[in-house]
Formats: sequence, structure tokens, C-alpha cells
Amino acid sequence: MSQPSLRSRLSRHFRTGRDRFLRELILAERARVEGRFHIADLGGRVDYWGRVGIDFLIANDIHVTVINQTADELYAGDGHERFSLAVGDCCALDDVADNQFDMVHSNSVIEHVGGYARKQAFAREVNRIAPAHYVQTPNFWFPIDPHWPVMPFFHWLPLLWRWRLLMRFKLGWGGPHRSIAHAMGDLEGTVLVDGAQMRDLFPVSRIRAERFALLAKSLIAARSRA
Repeated sequence: MSQPSLRSRLSRHFRTGRDRFLRELILAERARVEGRFHIADLGGRVDYWGRVGIDFLIANDIHVTVINQTADELYAGDGHERFSLAVGDCCALDDVADNQFDMVHSNSVIEHVGGYARKQAFAREVNRIAPAHYVQTPNFWFPIDPHWPVMPFFHWLPLLWRWRLLMRFKLGWGGPHRSIAHAMGDLEGTVLVDGAQMRDLFPVSRIRAERFALLAKSLIAARSRA
């Protein structure tokens, strides 16, 4: 049996630490709430929560509402009663009341919502619909973008170079891309942020850097209720 690659082992290491931090944050917020604890997972999937632990959700009476932009992006998993699925624009959740949830969770989503104005709208909704949140995203200044892991520094190249590279090589989970429109769509739909932008988007949150050596690999905006 082949051994996991170094990239896979590092990815698993960071996921494990990230999931531990998330559980600790949830438990700290859970202690402040009587009755069932409600989490809104913006842009998520049910199968992601297998990492966090279904038993963890059950033991702490936690219900997760997964909200995604289209029905195709929602994955029902085993249909466990701890989950609800909803279609909605996470930058404009007009049907969700202020503080309707106890906590918002978002994992590697804000980089996909569009330009900076859309990112600001996403951040406003995160802060509006719950008093606490956990928002994780890859850091622009880390030399490997997890969306294009085959080529370090890819995301720092000029846009006109990047779409040409995507047309010729498989740099991410798919490819080579079949058309310029396909390549540009993926590039324009994946815009990383850095620490300064995260602090601007979430000014009252604590920004936690997940580090590899001295470099911040990803950023987490964490907020607890007052």
C-alpha cells in the first residue's frame, strides 16, 4: 500500500488542528446557550461535519443548517436529523432574521463569493445572523494556493498568465480547462484574501493565523458573543 504524500499528511495535520479549535469554540459558545444550539454553515456540506464529529453534535444537542447557493451544491449525506439543508445567497440571506442562529460556521467559502463588495456583504451577513462565528479561508500570502496545489506561487502570477497555464496543465482537482471562459470563471471565482483584508472584513473578530513554519497558511476569524 502506498504511503500518503507529504501534501496529504500536512493537509490532514492542519485539518485536525483546525477541527480541534472549532470544537473548542463551539463548546465555549454552547455553554452560554440553553436548549438546542443552532449553527448556520454558510457554503458548506453535510459530509464536512463528519470530520468535526456527528457524535459531537449529538452529545451537545447541536443542529446545523447548511446553506448553499444552489441545490446541486447541497449534499444530504446520510440525512441525519442533526442537519437541515437550504438554498440561499450567503451574501444576502433575506429570509434569515438577525441572530436567528447561535453561531455561523464557514470553511473556505469567502474566497469564492466574488469581489470585495461581495466579501463585505458576506461578512455583514455572518455578523448579522449570529452573535458568534468561525470563518476560515486560505491566506493569499502563503505560496501554495490549495485550489491550485500543483504549482507554488500560481496565484501570484498575472491573470493573463494563469488562464493560459490552466488551459495547458492540470494544476488543481480538474483540468486542463476546456476553454478560456472555463479557466477565467474558475480564476474569477477564487479570490484569496490576506490578513489585512480579514481584519477589515471582521473588525471585531479575533484573526487567528494557522501557520506552517513562519508562514500563515490560512486565516480564521473567530468571534464569541459578548
